[in-house]
Amino acid sequence: MNFDAVFSTEQRNLDQVVLKDLPEWSLSDLYPGMDSPEFEQDLQACKLDAESFEKKFSGKLLEILESNPRDLAMVIAEYEQIEERMGRIMSYAGLIYAGDTSSAKNAKFYGDAQEAMTSAGSHLLFFTLEINRIDDKQLAAAIKEDVSLIYYEPWLGDLRKDKPYQLDDNLEQLLHEKSVTGRGAWIRLFDETMSALRFNIGAEEYPVATALNFLQNADREKRKEAALEVSRVLNKNIRTFSLITNTLAKDKEISDRWRGFEDIADSRHLANRVEREVVDALVEAVREAFPNLSHRYYNMKAKWLGLEVMEHWDRNAPLPKADERLIEWSEARETILDAYSGFAPEMAEIAGRFFDKNWIDAPARAGKSPGAFSHPTVPSVHPYILMNYLGKPRDVMTLAHELGHGVHQVLAGGQGALMAQTPLTLAETASVFGEMLTFRSLLSKCKTVAERKAMLAQKVEDMLNTVVRQIAFYMFERKVHEARQKGELTGDDLGDLWLSIQGESLGPVFRFSDDYKPFWAYIPHFVHSPFYVYAYAFGDCLVNSLYAVYENAESDFQEKYFDLLKAGGTKHHSELLRPFGLDATNPDFWKKGLSMISGLIDELETLETQS
Repeated sequence: MNFDAVFSTEQRNLDQVVLKDLPEWSLSDLYPGMDSPEFEQDLQACKLDAESFEKKFSGKLLEILESNPRDLAMVIAEYEQIEERMGRIMSYAGLIYAGDTSSAKNAKFYGDAQEAMTSAGSHLLFFTLEINRIDDKQLAAAIKEDVSLIYYEPWLGDLRKDKPYQLDDNLEQLLHEKSVTGRGAWIRLFDETMSALRFNIGAEEYPVATALNFLQNADREKRKEAALEVSRVLNKNIRTFSLITNTLAKDKEISDRWRGFEDIADSRHLANRVEREVVDALVEAVREAFPNLSHRYYNMKAKWLGLEVMEHWDRNAPLPKADERLIEWSEARETILDAYSGFAPEMAEIAGRFFDKNWIDAPARAGKSPGAFSHPTVPSVHPYILMNYLGKPRDVMTLAHELGHGVHQVLAGGQGALMAQTPLTLAETASVFGEMLTFRSLLSKCKTVAERKAMLAQKVEDMLNTVVRQIAFYMFERKVHEARQKGELTGDDLGDLWLSIQGESLGPVFRFSDDYKPFWAYIPHFVHSPFYVYAYAFGDCLVNSLYAVYENAESDFQEKYFDLLKAGGTKHHSELLRPFGLDATNPDFWKKGLSMISGLIDELETLETQS
């Protein structure tokens, strides 16, 4: 489809004036092209290397360890090299697909790569299972004995945490091989269905990312029109989205039951290397704060908008006196890099590479994945950022967020393919911190009360979206997965659960009509990564506490902060936060983080009396 043809005249003019020359990524640092000999060679090498690895080492790891612990370290290093190459292949295929999920060629390329890597991975599956069958004391003694094995101690420690939930080798291999035709296929169906949807607003047709952007329009009738059209299209496809949700929830329940997880979110907590009690404390703290945070703010916003009751399409409405100008890409770049440089020049230098070396894909296009992400790819290359940049202030903050991820991923890359990946709870640290730096920099430049009020209100809304909304999403997911255990859920069932949580989290000033019921369906996290969403709130509250330390810290804060980022997945959150005097197991930690949001709302109320 010609993307220009589906944009309105107004949108095309904006594209020509403000959104011109947006960068598109070059994926050549991964591979020269989809049909390149380099890609095909790596594809074949993965298959052959994985098969060879299995033949050489399957059933022999204990013998190798007992003979010489250093030899086991060398085997792990060989495994890591294979994993790195496989990660490179899937990163490239995934990014090609994300760039245009509507392309049959891209979908086939991604699907074929996924099948090939799943097949190769089946030959590696024995490795971690066999390591976990080694006696704990014997492995611990070997780690102490050899310095080369000590290097992999964090990875081995994380691996042991999975041990209680492992199945026997044959079952693990069956689940691994069927993932392509099971969970993976349903995720792909969701992505392709969502990217193919078109929404008629005014006299034009739009993809989902652009349609949702209308919900930030200053014209209330335009917001309403867009919201009702999104509702209509989602409702038209609700049976498909309900089937995907029901199937994946049941699939997860079966897997959790076989593995022995007690709670529906325990597998996510394990992957995040965070204790259930810590997450429960976060959720309870946020839930208790709903009246003091979201309820209080949206009551204030309703008055600013001149409304007694807010509809769901008013939640992200701009303030009446907010600056509605669109922000050019060059200005967004300068704003973020200046803010980063004010904290640490090294941080700005790393972020600058993303602009200078075409590591960002910014334009909104038909078929392109909605939203934004920073993909770490593999340590031997670099991350890539996907954006759907439309020039809104929120887009600037989203760019600051994703660049924070990118900086984190670059710094953690030194840990290697097995240990560079940070658990999701800590993966949001640098991204939210980057947003905070950008916000504080912009706030310091406000010249009038009206400017400061608009800036504060925008930040409060972003924080409410990150904390209150994401915890509400987590609560919704819990209700869905709990209800699914009793039987299949209809679209109306899912919509009713959605409305109940939205009402509790956002407050009585909102009237949620039935046309809002299908809005759960467009949120990809529910499909891609069940229970992922609390990581955003975890990261936001953590950074709020961390930023308070920064404001009162000695000159060594930056050094400690970079040490945190460089650690990747090698340390538990308790160990990483200790140098800052923070402890996520303490309920006061979460209250401290939430108090920053409350304080910004307090300031808004004070400014309200002055205006």
